[in-house]
Amino acid sequence: MLDKSPASAVSAPNDLAAFWMPFTANRAFKRTPKMIAGAKDMHYFTTDGRKVIDGASGMWCTNAGHSRDAIAAAIASQAKELDFSPPFQFGQPKAFELATRIAQLAPAGLEQVFFCNSGSEAGDTALKIALAYHAIRGEGTRTRLIGRERGYHGVGFGGTAVGGIGANRKMFGNLIAGVDHLPATYDRDKQAFTKGEPDYGAHLADELERLVALHGANTIAAVIVEPMAGSTGVLPAPKGYLQRLREITQKHGILLIFDEVITGFGRLGYGFAAERYGVTPDMITFAKGVTNGAVPMGGVVVRDTVHDAFMTGPEHVVELFHGYTYSAHPLACAAGLATLDIYRDEKLFEHARQLETVMADAVMTLKGQPNVVDIRTVGVTAGIDLAPIADAPGKRGYDAMNAGFHDHDLMLRIAGDTLALTPPLIASDADIGEIIDKVGRVIRAVA
Repeated sequence: MLDKSPASAVSAPNDLAAFWMPFTANRAFKRTPKMIAGAKDMHYFTTDGRKVIDGASGMWCTNAGHSRDAIAAAIASQAKELDFSPPFQFGQPKAFELATRIAQLAPAGLEQVFFCNSGSEAGDTALKIALAYHAIRGEGTRTRLIGRERGYHGVGFGGTAVGGIGANRKMFGNLIAGVDHLPATYDRDKQAFTKGEPDYGAHLADELERLVALHGANTIAAVIVEPMAGSTGVLPAPKGYLQRLREITQKHGILLIFDEVITGFGRLGYGFAAERYGVTPDMITFAKGVTNGAVPMGGVVVRDTVHDAFMTGPEHVVELFHGYTYSAHPLACAAGLATLDIYRDEKLFEHARQLETVMADAVMTLKGQPNVVDIRTVGVTAGIDLAPIADAPGKRGYDAMNAGFHDHDLMLRIAGDTLALTPPLIASDADIGEIIDKVGRVIRAVA
């Protein structure tokens, strides 16, 4: 039980009882806190004065590095000019400007942007748009949603239901009915130690044909997948897999949604991974990197034909009964515009493409380190699988995260016993080298 002793008039810095932390082993954290007080560019600064290199871009989001002056100035200026305006029935200029800028990054044909506040809200928004789209077109039987095993689409009811990470689901049950899953694309025996997209696995998209045969195409509204499954431990899509999914969904009138909350805004070297793979889905969800993590924001980029299907009936009637109080919040829009300016002016997407080879070559030097059973890389991202401790799955990964932060001044993310590396796109070759050197030390420390 957490300490619930009475707090003093001014809470001491070590009074940790009140905050129930998300996706955190709370009791373990509060015994040995990993506390952060500041950040700049490639580094965090701890409350005890240490400088910690960020190998995780926060949580896949600070692609342009931390505490960028231009973003902070844009937020401050906007807060003085317009702190809030209602997004229902009223607009503010920066929302339209940001929507235009984001649509320009997306594949041709994805022309409209619906704003929300997180990747979770973006996932649920896209699923609701898919259901409503079929309903207004007279195909209301299309209510089934298809996700993928080991997929992650946030923590809303819809996103959790279509998600395929067991630990995220087992506490809550099915949540919504009418959901099925494609198999995961990962097969260690055939894909181990792959740089970029694995050669093996495109045929796994054909499992969608089996689900169509099982349920009937006229019952399926949408398929949602990540071009790279990030939260499960970095699983790049096999070569040809996304193209095959697009062919099958188009054949059967099923909408295809790319969850690009992680892969968007340069993580794979392009504005969106859809451009990298030459595949145009019907919707793209985004969040994280759109504001460099500085202000919460998410959204869905929608194909014009999907959007236009709603634009019927009397003009005074709401076309889509969905939205959030903070959709297109003025501060988030200001942060988003400043962030996109940095990406453009510093050519960070192009830098990410150059950094991909550097990152892959460096991470692969860890092959042969104790307990390393696989390494996967794509874009400026890598997943390193460590052999689990017998009868304690996830413990080695957890120990590695703690050792990295406390003993080696390194921030990394974990997914069970997988170490995930996703450094900011501003990283230099030397930064990558430092991160990999520290990861090697961590791996040996938890051997």
